[in-house]
Order: sequence, then structure tokens, then C-alpha cells
Amino acid sequence: MTTISVMQPYLWPYAGYYRLLAASDVFVVYDCVQFIRRGRIHRNEFEAAGGTDWFTLPLARPGFTDHIDAIRLSDDAEAEFAVRMRPFARLSRSWATLADFAAGDARLLARAGAPLVDFLVAHLSLVARWLGLDCQIVRSSGLALPGDLRGEGRILAVCEALHARRYVNVEGGRALYEPDSFARHGVALQFLAPYRGAMTSVHERLADDPDDRARPARAVRAEIDTNLVYQ
Repeated sequence: MTTISVMQPYLWPYAGYYRLLAASDVFVVYDCVQFIRRGRIHRNEFEAAGGTDWFTLPLARPGFTDHIDAIRLSDDAEAEFAVRMRPFARLSRSWATLADFAAGDARLLARAGAPLVDFLVAHLSLVARWLGLDCQIVRSSGLALPGDLRGEGRILAVCEALHARRYVNVEGGRALYEPDSFARHGVALQFLAPYRGAMTSVHERLADDPDDRARPARAVRAEIDTNLVYQ
């Protein structure tokens, strides 16, 4: 029975995001919907001097109706990325550790004009591998979904395209999806319980022990596994 989950891409998310990968055979990066300028697709809060602050990827100016898969990094992304990273010491250590772990994978770099989703999926895949999560990652933009579908209907189309028989969502999805609608399409709908763990970015946490990269990965994975609880 194929189990899938679907979520918009986020910049260097917390462990609760990776819990969806742990629960699924296929994780769908939902990049065929409108880009949210004030969301966490291209920005997130990280540890900085005196507390936390926002780190934002340098983007080429998006159109008001652009889908996520159309967004690109700016032409000066490499230089601007380095400038924006300076206030984030912990994140900078993580960046160096990840670069070493990835052995020079160019997709992880903030390259001029590179598709934003390429960058985000490369990081998602790398961290998933680091955590030992054996889950296939696909993009919804590659599934040829009908353009007129919205909301629940669009998610059901994703399930059909991937021959899914089980769909896992976070607890917030209860207000969006009806179990009976999924059941009529032969799909079991399940919701994960609220996440009980650190809200810190996994990218930051994986850099906490430069002498033993496996130790923080084991700790994060154990936390994820403990939270594989369904409501």
C-alpha cells in the first residue's frame, strides 16, 4: 500500500516537517501552487545574536501570480547569500558542515538564476539522507495535474497519479480534508498528532557536533520516530 504526503517546500524546516517523509513511501513537494511572498518557502527564522532573526534567500522578483516552480534565485545570489548569512553563526556552521557532507553537490549552492525548488529539494533530499529517511521525493509540477483543480480535489489527483492508498497529513489538515471524500477514492486519510519536539531548524541542529556528525542526526531521527503518532 503506497503512502504519500504532500507539503509545500520550506527553507530548512524543523524536524516535524521531516516527520512526513518518515511516515511516507513518497513525499510530494507541492510546487504547482502560488508562491507566498510572506511565507516560509524562501525564508525562515534562525538563531542570531540576541535571539532569532529572519534569513531570506535572494530571489529574482517574482510575479504576483507565479507558482513556486517558476521562482528563481537572483542574478547576484551567490554574493548576496554570503552577506545575508553573516549574522547567523550557527547556521553558517551548519552550511559548512552540509557542504562537506554533500561532497560539492552544486545543487546545494545559491547559484545565480537557479530555480528555487531545485535548491530546496536538494537540501531536503540531503537532510533526509543524513537522517536515514528512505522516502522517494517527487514534485507535483511533474505530475501533469489538471489546472482547474483546487484544494482537496487537487490532493486527490496527486493520490491518483501516484496510485496512493494512504494519505498522511499534519493535524492542521483536519480543517481542509474530509475522510469520506478520500475513502470514496479508495484512499485512507490519516492525521499525525501535534509535534512534540524542538521547533529549531534541522539544518541548525545537525551542525551542533562538528566532531561527530552522526550524533545530532541520531538525536533528530529519534525525536522524529517518537512523534510518529496518529490521532
